[in-house]
Amino acid sequence: MADRDTLPGEDESLWLATTDRTDFPALDRDRHVDTAVVGGGIAGVTAALHAAEAGQSVVLLERDRIVEGVTGKTTAKVTAQHGLIYDDLLDKHGRDAARQYARANAAAIEEVAERVERHDIDCGFERLPAYTYAADREQRGAVGREATVAEGLDLPAEFVADPPFPDESPGAVKFADQAQFHPRQYLLDLADEIPREDAHVFEGTKVTDVDDGGKGDPCRVETEGGTVTAESVLLTTHFPIVDPAFYFARQYPKRSYVLAVELAEEPPRGMFYRDQSPYFSARPVPSSAEWNADGPVMLVGGQNHKTGQGGSTAERYRKLERQARDHFDVAEVRYRWSTQDYVSIDRIPFVGELGPTTHGVYVATGFAGWGMTNGTAAGKMLAAYARGETPRWADAFDPQRFDPEAGGKEFLKENLDVGTEFTRDWAKAPFRGEDPAVAPGEGEVVRRGGKQLAVARDEDGELHVSSAVCTHMDCIVHWNDAEQSWDCPCHGSRFGLDGEVLDGPAVEDLPTRGE
Repeated sequence: MADRDTLPGEDESLWLATTDRTDFPALDRDRHVDTAVVGGGIAGVTAALHAAEAGQSVVLLERDRIVEGVTGKTTAKVTAQHGLIYDDLLDKHGRDAARQYARANAAAIEEVAERVERHDIDCGFERLPAYTYAADREQRGAVGREATVAEGLDLPAEFVADPPFPDESPGAVKFADQAQFHPRQYLLDLADEIPREDAHVFEGTKVTDVDDGGKGDPCRVETEGGTVTAESVLLTTHFPIVDPAFYFARQYPKRSYVLAVELAEEPPRGMFYRDQSPYFSARPVPSSAEWNADGPVMLVGGQNHKTGQGGSTAERYRKLERQARDHFDVAEVRYRWSTQDYVSIDRIPFVGELGPTTHGVYVATGFAGWGMTNGTAAGKMLAAYARGETPRWADAFDPQRFDPEAGGKEFLKENLDVGTEFTRDWAKAPFRGEDPAVAPGEGEVVRRGGKQLAVARDEDGELHVSSAVCTHMDCIVHWNDAEQSWDCPCHGSRFGLDGEVLDGPAVEDLPTRGE
């Protein structure tokens, strides 16, 4: 058996473990609506509700189940504090764009708070301060500058020399009145608020194509269960399922890891983040009878790395557990899970018109792991676009922006990395072994008849063989030993044991091969 069997905790997101699965129907006929939303995470559900509240007819289309993807695997910090970002945004984009980003995310916190109160949502919403702390004295200056810049952007920021966590930190930037919640309890309630007469949620509905139809014509969303014709289409699928604007080259994928740990001590009050490798995040979880826990529960996260790179993912969980035990008196690790997000090359998400020549199709992507506020803001912005309005903050988040000073170096760096991975993996292809013995729970890329094959054996011993060539841009996939998936090191596509797409930008499965 693979080392996966010795990993800490149950292999499930806390948010999924403590809520019932949804059971919305699949689309089974053609429909015509004002707005079609593709993707059922926080941006999609928020956008659909805003559109419905504005009187539009809406359908929300989800390939699997709503709020089970990236949104269902977050640490669920509802905060405008996104590490040490504002000093960087000010330097790269100028004060106007930095202020728009700050205001969009601050407004998102208040929108969540207002909806929780208005709909009386039992989702553990709690106001807490958020801290990004200095890892060492060398980083203390950067933390101080961040506090100064953030305060100048009207955020509730201050520098604190003695943060409540960790003991050895020489200082932190503190944002007051931030929040945390249970994202599925919040969003499933919002989904139920979408009026049923003119708006519908469809699950198990895979979108196969989106056509903007040309200027003045309605858009068409093709699915396996029917065609949706809409005046506007909002793509909130983490990575857009159609990519006419080369988003794959303007953002990069990162994976991170989370443990839910029961403590034998009271946790510090607040949400905490270390913005330096190895990244570390911590936040408490409000008491709940669903836990059956004797002590308080804390979420700890980190061990970020580019998808498909960085070695054993199982070892990431072990390192994270060691970090947790270094900082807290851990009684038990309850759950573990991982997640993936995309980071834009200039650190601001892309929200707006999908491409320079498209009409009526809008996108939200590149939340960089801060989707609770970025996703909420994006949902509101997309709904405004669908009504024919230009939303606040449009300039900063414009997907068509291009500023070499802001993202040029990162663009070159990330695309050079892609080229290196592509070349290295194909260069060693002739030297791969022929059909090695693959143990249960393990996978390996092998050569057979000149073809590169992804060979894995599941925990029951059944062999699965697929092409090892990613269907996005022909990179060679790598084995993910913790999640038992095939991950592309170039642009972050992920595939299951049978080659099915788990995450884009790939939209086609890996072709399966005979044993």
